[in-house]
Amino acid sequence: MRLRESGEDYLEAILVLQQERGAVRAIDIAERLGVTKASVSKALTNLEQRGCVEVVRRDVRLTEEGSSLAHEVLERHVFFRDLLVAAGVEPGLAAEEACHMEHCLSDDSFQKLRAHLGQAA
Repeated sequence: MRLRESGEDYLEAILVLQQERGAVRAIDIAERLGVTKASVSKALTNLEQRGCVEVVRRDVRLTEEGSSLAHEVLERHVFFRDLLVAAGVEPGLAAEEACHMEHCLSDDSFQKLRAHLGQAA
């Protein structure tokens, strides 16, 4: 299942916050993404309906499917960020631009590009 770019950004943010803090709340997501709590609530409702997250009280958790998608998006982000940094791009700008690049390639193209550059899955 493919999500819109914003949905993928939410899943990636939840995954990173889980890795950093363990528990994730809507306010944490809002702060990380620079959006309002209302925007987060709407996005979480959509992601919950698609089976990607569960919200229990204030705790936001990735489902198995959501976790899988989040890991894929994060993998792409790290790949493009590291590629840009290796090419001499300033790390902050590389991270920002990787956020855009992670969404624009098909999975097939991404896998072929990674293989071409000699980076195994």
